[in-house]
Amino acid sequence: MKNIAVIGTGYVGLVVAVGLADFGNRVTGVDIDDVKIAKLNEGKLPFHEPGLKDYLEANIESGRLSFTRDISSAIPKSSVVFLAVGTPPRRDGSANLEYLESSVDAIAEHARSYTLVVTKSTVPVGTNRALGKRIRARGAAAEIEIVSNPEFLREGRAIQDFFHPDRIVIGAESERAREILVDIYRALKLSEVPFLWCGIETAELIKYATNAFLATKITFINQMANLADKVGADIALIAKSMGMDGRIGEKFLHPGPGFGGSCFPKDIRALASTGDSFGVDMSLVKIVAAANEEQKARVVARLKVLLDARLNGLSIAVLGLAFKSNTDDVRESPALRVIADLLKEGILIRAHDPQAMDNFKILFPDISYCDSGIEAMKGADAVLILTEWNEYRSLDFSLMRKVMRGKVLLDTRNLLDPKRAREHGFIYRDNGRSTDSV
Repeated sequence: MKNIAVIGTGYVGLVVAVGLADFGNRVTGVDIDDVKIAKLNEGKLPFHEPGLKDYLEANIESGRLSFTRDISSAIPKSSVVFLAVGTPPRRDGSANLEYLESSVDAIAEHARSYTLVVTKSTVPVGTNRALGKRIRARGAAAEIEIVSNPEFLREGRAIQDFFHPDRIVIGAESERAREILVDIYRALKLSEVPFLWCGIETAELIKYATNAFLATKITFINQMANLADKVGADIALIAKSMGMDGRIGEKFLHPGPGFGGSCFPKDIRALASTGDSFGVDMSLVKIVAAANEEQKARVVARLKVLLDARLNGLSIAVLGLAFKSNTDDVRESPALRVIADLLKEGILIRAHDPQAMDNFKILFPDISYCDSGIEAMKGADAVLILTEWNEYRSLDFSLMRKVMRGKVLLDTRNLLDPKRAREHGFIYRDNGRSTDSV
């Protein structure tokens, strides 16, 4: 059993803390938010993540997991400290590292013996070396070593990804650090999860390269769906055929209203900024970011055509506010841009989401929030599906026609059967499957 501190209890930090405790370590989660810390110690989650609550409660009950705001007490008793704080974008797209810097300052001040610092936060190339220099410059009393161990957790599937990862990437330069991390991740090693050992800069760049490539893949299939709309092709069959090619793979080939979340938008901007700082052309990544914003804007443009360019005073039922299903996270969600644009057009919004309405209300307090999708559709001139929640895959078309005023149905996630929707009298459009699309 190792004593481990995890600084930051957001989506990444909390999953890491819970997972490491479940591996048999004694873990202290650290955060500056008093309210969050109190809730966590009571076994209450600050966000929605399937399966996480059970692990949280079990490990608190076992005595292996606790939470504190007092970093000065957590550091001295920990031989390993995981950094999982945010690296939000600045105005120019570069990563803001102030939370990381304040964390390592605290480690330098309070560490009393050899401490291994494991960076889970997504950081630009060179950050970990700079943090090491910062620690040495502060004259830390203890020996402190930094390694890079990027995370690849998907919101909505984070527990599955932590306990059954595709690989573990570790950028480390000493045998001592390697031995400690092998010991911490022994359960995964025994499960024959591949470990990729590399230099620190390589580990830092792996995370950005991975997210940028996946974002590019999403953007590509979105643009292909837009083209399929115009020429009467079927994007579902196009994507299926592409996915059968072993060089491409079937994942991330589902068209939609644009990607969002806490990672892809932020990371591609940071990668582009890093390229600029080193004088390297990252034009493809920049185009992906711009194309993704255009994809979000396209949603309202399509609605205008479907509603004969008359939006002012109409009522739209928006189904889905989270950036993806199985999460309550609305950061960079396509719904943010779409609803903002609809409000500018004078649209009345009635919205529903199974998990994300409370978070969305903080940003848009004045729109109407409904307890169900059907409730949102009452009196609506059009229905707009933005998030791929399973409950939206089985909408009752007959009931929808009874409660709606209009008959426009824009399905940006391709959840519904076009034939059945049209049989019920809907003017139905999706992304790239329709032969008479907008």
